[in-house]
Amino acid sequence: MKKMTLQVRDLCTSFFTDKGEIKAVNNVSFDVPKRGIIGIVGESGCGKSMTARSVMRLIKYPGRIVSGSITLEGKELTRLTESEMANVRGEEISMIFQEPMTSLNPVMKAGRQVQEVVMLHRKVSKKEARAEVLRMFEKVGISEPEKRYECYPHELSGGLRQRVMIAMAMICRPKLLIADEPTTALDVTVEAQILELMRNLRDEIGTSIMLISHNLGVVAEICDYVHVMYAGRVVEQAETFELFDNPRHPYTIGLMNAVDSLERKQAVLDTIPGTVPNLLGLGEGCSFAPRCGRRTGRCDQMSELIEVVPGHLVRCHCHRQEVR
Repeated sequence: MKKMTLQVRDLCTSFFTDKGEIKAVNNVSFDVPKRGIIGIVGESGCGKSMTARSVMRLIKYPGRIVSGSITLEGKELTRLTESEMANVRGEEISMIFQEPMTSLNPVMKAGRQVQEVVMLHRKVSKKEARAEVLRMFEKVGISEPEKRYECYPHELSGGLRQRVMIAMAMICRPKLLIADEPTTALDVTVEAQILELMRNLRDEIGTSIMLISHNLGVVAEICDYVHVMYAGRVVEQAETFELFDNPRHPYTIGLMNAVDSLERKQAVLDTIPGTVPNLLGLGEGCSFAPRCGRRTGRCDQMSELIEVVPGHLVRCHCHRQEVR
């Protein structure tokens, strides 16, 4: 049996507004194996980033984790005080945020920002911390590390800023790295370099990775297992090759068909009709039903996750007969 770095069970995160409760994360469960890479995919607003922020305990008012369990190698994170959780962030769990230009302090030199992380979590001198930062800069492929150490974020390219963020996330050798759209706004060459870098760091340091993305190509390239989210719920999960070869949920199929393919040679890309539903006041039925061409009367009630083949689960009534 595989050892798990992270286990999330029945996680519910809601925002309580004047108009009612918004269920941003709704009974989500998944595992991140040790040294494994899992992907969480879906459209904007489906709950991917909110799931990541819930794991990090970075939900701001009026939101809060309502129920569920988040376990990091046996440590229940939902029971930790804020000061205890602050020690976990950076040292045991690190996160690469979507846009490095807004995540980095614009008035502090890049190297100093990474050095602060080392000083916060380790009892080392400034000189030792600086040397550790320069070694990590080299490891993540930052050329002329001494020079880049003294640069402000605006003096670095998008690819270099992202490498600084990865260096900051990895310098304390965390057990889990959460990467939220780490290649957004990067060109394809830099994107490939960043993905290869993350994979190499996983192999060298042994860190498990949770990748948040809307880019199916990125997920196919790096992930071992994929969870597809829609309207705050996981609607399909499987090993990467199984999911891409045999998608089952109508939403997953729609996502696949909306991606350009040399094999299909389509002049016009397919689209999923409609829009992501308002999470305020969702009913008891399948949230994808209004956009689904296979809708039936059974869709008035939400399906549970059904295991159609070993390790491949789908939340759809259409597949219930397959497991009888």
